[in-house]
Amino acid sequence: MKSFAAKVEEGVKGENGKPSVGPVYRNVLSEKGFPLIDSDITTTWDIFSKSVEKFPNNKMLGWRQIVDEKVGPYMWKTYKEAYEEVLQIGSALRAAGAEPGCRVGIYGANCPQWIIAMEACAAHTLICVPLYDTLGPGAVDYIVDHAEIDFVFVQNTKIKGLLEPDCKSAKRLKAIVSFTNASEEQSHKASEIGVKAYSWHDFLLMGQKKPEETTPPKPADVCTIMYTSGTSGAPKGVVLTHEAAATCVIGADLLMDQFEDKMTTEDVYLSFLPLAHILDRANEEYFFRKGASVGYYHGDLNALRDDIQELKPTFIAGVPRVFERIHDGIQKAIQELNPRRRLIFNALYKYKLAWMNRGYSHRKASPVADFIAFRKVKNQLGGRIRLLVSGGAPLSPEIEEFLRVTCCCFVVQGYGLTETLGGTSACHPDEMCMLGTVGIPAVYNEIRLEEVPEMGYDPLGENPAGEICIRGKCLFSGYYKNPELTEQVMKDGWFHTGDIGEILPNGVLKIIDRKKNLIKLSQGEYVALEHLENIYGQNPVVQDIWVYGDSFKSMLVAVIVPNPDTVNRWAKDNGFTKPFEELCSLPELQELIVSELKSTAEKNKLRKFEYIKAVTVERKPFDVERDLVTATLKNRRNNLLKYYQVEIEEMYRKLASKRS
Repeated sequence: MKSFAAKVEEGVKGENGKPSVGPVYRNVLSEKGFPLIDSDITTTWDIFSKSVEKFPNNKMLGWRQIVDEKVGPYMWKTYKEAYEEVLQIGSALRAAGAEPGCRVGIYGANCPQWIIAMEACAAHTLICVPLYDTLGPGAVDYIVDHAEIDFVFVQNTKIKGLLEPDCKSAKRLKAIVSFTNASEEQSHKASEIGVKAYSWHDFLLMGQKKPEETTPPKPADVCTIMYTSGTSGAPKGVVLTHEAAATCVIGADLLMDQFEDKMTTEDVYLSFLPLAHILDRANEEYFFRKGASVGYYHGDLNALRDDIQELKPTFIAGVPRVFERIHDGIQKAIQELNPRRRLIFNALYKYKLAWMNRGYSHRKASPVADFIAFRKVKNQLGGRIRLLVSGGAPLSPEIEEFLRVTCCCFVVQGYGLTETLGGTSACHPDEMCMLGTVGIPAVYNEIRLEEVPEMGYDPLGENPAGEICIRGKCLFSGYYKNPELTEQVMKDGWFHTGDIGEILPNGVLKIIDRKKNLIKLSQGEYVALEHLENIYGQNPVVQDIWVYGDSFKSMLVAVIVPNPDTVNRWAKDNGFTKPFEELCSLPELQELIVSELKSTAEKNKLRKFEYIKAVTVERKPFDVERDLVTATLKNRRNNLLKYYQVEIEEMYRKLASKRS
């Protein structure tokens, strides 16, 4: 069997209360030590400034203007144009009083101004502190205060929230710079609390009038404090240095150089995941390194298909829910085909998959199938797509396989956290044996597993599994102002992720569970809630799911958002003519969902106490607006509990009455 990772240290059996640890694995490129770093790229400023020298006239940042509520074509800034604007914004920051080490917030949706502000920070050794554009005023208030932010670049629609009385920390700001314009009312409100408000244009003019020489950072300087959205509790400030960020990009370069299909300056990335999240930030840094282009969505995720058709990207990165929706859209189109064409589609699918499983690349497996059936799927993704990357949570193997066959491009999963700069591991393209896994260690990181006895995971057992631990050059420096939390997760140089992984015989990592969100039911059994959500979420009747368990109860319950297409088909087959919202109230649908979840539990051989015994059917998907999920669409468990407290109590009351 081919091994994709290099084992560089053997595992050690635990003694004297210490847990066992598994072997240490590295990327094969690092088997004899981490490769030497290219000396001219040691900071994120180096990445950008060197590309400006090499590719001044290449398209760098693209956006769509909205005029009279109509979305126009993509417009572009070249690397040279972006650089000139960065110099002006950086000079304006210095003129406004920013000194090296000062914290600068960026608050808003992805756009060229976001990147210009970020690069201006790098040019003058200022620390960029991103704020999720989907965070509520409470979290923004916390971060501005906790990070001691002095200046904020902000989307014009977010200025109002920043100046609300609830956002008390805004008083500490020296200036607010709008991505576009600040209204007279907003400028007046800002001045009332002693803050100067600038439009983007006015700030550029100030920089033109008072030019300042750049003061580039050193590798060890802090690049950014990136606050994780967190599923509970206050956000954590993850401190990342320029050296760690630059090393991550260089590692990605070395990894990609192994493959025949090289990235070029013609590649185009569609950016819609929050730039305040490490996955999108890391992808964009890599594109800037290559002199390639980044186009931003126009702000409406529901209209993402329109951006795709206009931009025609070659690379899209998303979280599993994005790809689940793409999969569901394709499946819906297949169901609408006449029986003969549907039969042909399914036959071509099986034929191409068989050749891919024999080791043929997606391009060579069946050009005929691609031409007859699958090029239409590729055209739905703009027609030029070469790579789809899923991260943030495990993507189901069924959906990954389907996309690999039908999208006519590379489809891979990756794994990473803010603390590991997003790039902990990644799959190799076209390796079907990596289906359902997150691949092998990044070039500058090492991975090992640590025993979790309370969950029965042993890295030295027959099926090596345990908590994933990371060591290497692409790691955070600690949590800002929180040394206690840093000590909890950093032990002997190893970062403990809280994720449970399994190392397969070929050296590939698979995520199988989550150490956090582990609860003990009243009968003493441990249950991993996120793990169960991933399993139950594979059932076609489920669109969103939140599983809840209580240490004082013996059974699990769940809130389910059903898949409208599945529900409507069921309703038609059973003679119900109500709209979807009314169908969700039917006891018959509730019974169907419980039955479907039971089938899924049996199919996946779950233990009886992991079965869901009661459900509440919710019409509306969990959303950021109600603060039920994070910006990366992970369940906010505490907020969900508060929101559905009444329903939870009612489900347990009914279960208790059935037993009595």
